[in-house]
Amino acid sequence: MRQHPTPDADDFPPAEADLEQLLRTGPFHLALRAALQLRGLPLQRVRHHLAGRGITVGVTSLSYWQQGARRPQRPESLRAVRELEDVLRLPAESLIRLLVAEGAAEGERPQGRSYRALVEASGSVEMLLAELESPVDGGLHTVGHHERVRIGPDRELVGRDSQHVVRAHRDGVDRYLAVHHGDPGCDPSRVAVRAGENCRTGRVRWHRETGLVVAEMLFDARLRAGDTYFFEYGFEDGTGGACVEYVRGFSFAGGQYVLQVRFDERALPVRCRRFAQSSAGAPRAARQDLTLSGRHGTVHFVEQGVRPGILGVDWDWE
Repeated sequence: MRQHPTPDADDFPPAEADLEQLLRTGPFHLALRAALQLRGLPLQRVRHHLAGRGITVGVTSLSYWQQGARRPQRPESLRAVRELEDVLRLPAESLIRLLVAEGAAEGERPQGRSYRALVEASGSVEMLLAELESPVDGGLHTVGHHERVRIGPDRELVGRDSQHVVRAHRDGVDRYLAVHHGDPGCDPSRVAVRAGENCRTGRVRWHRETGLVVAEMLFDARLRAGDTYFFEYGFEDGTGGACVEYVRGFSFAGGQYVLQVRFDERALPVRCRRFAQSSAGAPRAARQDLTLSGRHGTVHFVEQGVRPGILGVDWDWE
C-alpha cells in the first residue's frame, strides 16, 4: 500500500536560503516545488503564465514535475522549464542544469515497483484536491504523526489509524486533507473514512482506477498562526489484494514520524524491513530488518526528524 504525499500535512514554506541551496544541489523536483511555494504561485496560475508565452503545459504535468513522478525531457517541456525560471524569478539555467545532471545519472537509477502507480495516482490526487478547492499551501506543518497499519488474515490492508499533531503557519486553517491509496484491486467506493478526536469528516472524493480516496478532516477550531492541534482519523479498507508494503511520502521536512504495522496472527510475514528513498524512482536505501513482536506480530520504526523523500516498511510472505 502506497500512501501518497499529503500536501496539507507537510508543506512548510521554504526560506529563500533553502531555495538557493536546492538550486545548487537539487533534486530538480524539490527545487521547483520550493520555488512555487516561495513565490506563492498555484499550478493553474503557472499554466496561465506559460500559455501567455506560447507554451502549453497541463496542470497535471506541472504536478508530476514538482512531485518527482516525471521529469521534463521533450524539447517543448525543456522550453517550458526555461520559461519557468523567468516566471519564478530564478537564475537563468538553474533548473535546466539540475535536469541535465539528473539525466546523466538516469541510467543508474532502477525504476521502483510502484513508480508507475505513483505517476498515475499523482494526476488523480491533483484532480481530487482541485475538486475540494485545496490551496497549494495547506497552512500546516507536521509536528508529530503516529500511524498504525493493520494487515488482515488474508494478507490484505484492513485499515489504518493516525494520531496527528500539526502547527499552523498562517491564520484561519480549519481542515486537513487525508489521502488514502489502496492496493491493487482496492474499491475506493467501499473505503470508509473515520474521524476521531477533535475533527469530523467533511467532503470525500475518490478515483476508482487508482484506488485513491481524499477526505476532508474538519477541525473543531479555526487555528491561528503558531497554534498546534491534535486530531485523529482513519480509513477502513479491506478491499484490495495481498499487501506487501506500506509507504508514505514527505514533500518537506517535518517532525517525528512513527509507523507501526500489525499483522494478523494467522498470517505472519517471514521477513520485514524498513527503508527510505530520496524519490519515487530512486533505489531503496537505509534498509534495516525489523523483528516481529507481540502476539499479533507487530513491527515499527521511529523517524525523529523527517526529511523530504519516502519512508516505509515492506515484507515477504514466503
